[in-house]
Amino acid sequence: MDFKTTDLCDEHETDPALQVAEPIFNDYGGVTAFCGPIATVKVHEDNVLVREILETPGEGRVLVVDGEGSMWCALLGDMVAEIASDNGWSGIVINGGVRDVSELAQIEIGVKARFSVPRRSRKEGKGRQNTPLAFAGVTFLPGDYLYADEDGILIATRDLLDAQA
Repeated sequence: MDFKTTDLCDEHETDPALQVAEPIFNDYGGVTAFCGPIATVKVHEDNVLVREILETPGEGRVLVVDGEGSMWCALLGDMVAEIASDNGWSGIVINGGVRDVSELAQIEIGVKARFSVPRRSRKEGKGRQNTPLAFAGVTFLPGDYLYADEDGILIATRDLLDAQA
């Protein structure tokens, strides 16, 4: 993937469908630049649905997880991130926490989250998939495109890297 969010912002600055997320995320994965169509899940202190989704073929998608910013536990650790990488997910963006930070940095997947915390999540399987999510000043819709790198996160209604865009 050869893109920079700064360049995409400059090229599409007049596009009302381009959103720029608030700078509230940190990089944790072994890949810092990633993009792809969005899949979503909303959970609260429970990562069962996160794992279930990441166990499916990613096909270059980005999973956006709204953990409601809870600081109680992590919603992603090294084992689930490895599953995601093996299944072809491009990246994961979490409104919440991760753990196993040293190990995450070695896995070939993009991971942006708000913080790290050592406590694991509950395992109840509660939450919602493929629903619009709103946090960080933007709306994440399933099927829209997410672009992330060291400079931040962009959301667009279409693929900005497509020659026809």
